[in-house]
Amino acid sequence: MSEIAVDAARIRWRCRRGVKELDVLLERFVEECLPKMPREQVRVFDHLLDESDLDLLDWVIGRTLPPALDYFPLIEMLRSLKEVKS
Repeated sequence: MSEIAVDAARIRWRCRRGVKELDVLLERFVEECLPKMPREQVRVFDHLLDESDLDLLDWVIGRTLPPALDYFPLIEMLRSLKEVKS
């Protein structure tokens, strides 16, 4: 198995969260966006998954802003997926 495939499988597992809406959104993100992302952005997404469920949800729905500038493009991608689904 390639290093990229191992990373994708590990990240997919990390996307299992305690909030159902976040689970569905992150799973969709991994399926649709992760394969197209540059390696550095995948690394940032992996760090984003270290954040709490409530913080992630607040950032995606726009209640608060993420603390790291690197997170903004990913949050925008998650928001766009959420809007298409709604």
